[in-house]
Amino acid sequence: MSQPGTDSFAAVDLGSNSFHMVVATYTDGHLQIIDRIKDMVRLASGLDEKRDLTQDSMERAIQCLERFGQRIGEVPRSHVRAVGTNTLRQARNGAAFLVRARKALGHPIEIIAGREEARLIYLGVSHSVYGAGERRLVVDIGGGSTEVIIGRGFVPRLMESLYMGCVNMSEQYFSGGEITAKRMRRAMLFALQELESIETTYQKAGWDAVIGASGTIQAIHDAIRAKGWGEEGISAEGLQRLREFLVETGDQKKLVLEGVSDRRMPVFIGGVAILSAVFEALRIDQMLISDGALREGLLYELIGRTQDKDTRDQSIAELALRYGVDGEQAKRVATAAGRLFKQVQGSWLLDARADTKLLEWAAQIHEIGLAVAHAQHHHHGGYLLTHSDMAGFSRQEQRHLAVLVRLHRRKFDTQELAGMPDDERERLQRLCVLLRLAVVLNRSRSSAAPPSVSASAEKNRITLRFPSRFLSEHPLTLADLEGEQEFLRAADLELALE
Repeated sequence: MSQPGTDSFAAVDLGSNSFHMVVATYTDGHLQIIDRIKDMVRLASGLDEKRDLTQDSMERAIQCLERFGQRIGEVPRSHVRAVGTNTLRQARNGAAFLVRARKALGHPIEIIAGREEARLIYLGVSHSVYGAGERRLVVDIGGGSTEVIIGRGFVPRLMESLYMGCVNMSEQYFSGGEITAKRMRRAMLFALQELESIETTYQKAGWDAVIGASGTIQAIHDAIRAKGWGEEGISAEGLQRLREFLVETGDQKKLVLEGVSDRRMPVFIGGVAILSAVFEALRIDQMLISDGALREGLLYELIGRTQDKDTRDQSIAELALRYGVDGEQAKRVATAAGRLFKQVQGSWLLDARADTKLLEWAAQIHEIGLAVAHAQHHHHGGYLLTHSDMAGFSRQEQRHLAVLVRLHRRKFDTQELAGMPDDERERLQRLCVLLRLAVVLNRSRSSAAPPSVSASAEKNRITLRFPSRFLSEHPLTLADLEGEQEFLRAADLELALE
């Protein structure tokens, strides 16, 4: 697929309205999009009253992902990232769907939080527009949520994800296709209520330019331009004329708008209501349009990870600083865990890249719970990691990190791993063992060189070998390790000491 000297990358966005895939090559610092595929799956419409995805909606999604999977078969696995957004954040049966979706696509699918979605959208937009020094307001209306971001250059400063999208807005206020002035105003009032919590803060922050992203805003722009109500971008006047035209037509089935496909039309009206409310709440006069959005942000994030510019590393460093982590102790534990990992990685089938990173991050912040209280600080640490905004991390990654920190000491509660797929549960359990042993071996918090420990592993057993007479000369270390043997035995894990 890629030419000599180039790297190929792919990003897949499982949105609430449409699924998108972008394939690109990266050469000499330049990203070139070579393929885009889009399918209007309307996943949000497939949520029933119990917030479960219906069988029909899942089948549509799986068929789409199978096509995507065929297209990216030659892209290196580490250069592919697939994420799910608002609808998959809500779906009660989302975990079961993700198992099937992973098989169809051939790659894992990460669920990202709303603020992380906003950050990636801003990253994609920032790489697609000029004006590095200007302060930008970026708006993206998706199927189930709307992201509003203010930033400068490539750095977002304010980010919010609001629970309103073109799908749920259209279904709630324009079901049946009837468009009246009263319905339009009710929809706008709902959107204005959602925006109320951010409008003062955002207006005070200010901006130099307003940029809209993704399909809904692009369709609105195309419709306005086709009607002759504006050429570049979307003006408040042009948006008002479009809104009045919709109400005057009165019925979605009678609408004919150049630039708006028949498949988009059922959710187009809700998108117009949301954008109208955004214009009103934030007093916008003119909005420019960007080609970049979430999937382009994913591509640049992927490229950064391959060049040791991983946003997640910075997030871990910021957490450690915020909660006053003892950096020297964290480094000692990380070093010990890394040494053990290298010795058992092959036997335990651990991933040399992804699992190393996860274990290192957990070691760096395993004591953040001490900022809350010493007693049960592993519980506090797990809670903080579960509920923190962590740029670059998916929800699954945060959960895994929280589990490692939660289980790094005391009782090995296997319930923390319940509900995970078998391979994922086994992998995390093994990483937990390595972190726990690294903590035990550094319990004295001494700056002296640690003992030369060799390790080997098989299924549910790990063996540590110490220099001759070391354990007899260090009774406290031996006592700590014997205590760890009991904790692990309760979880059907065996620690052997030699």
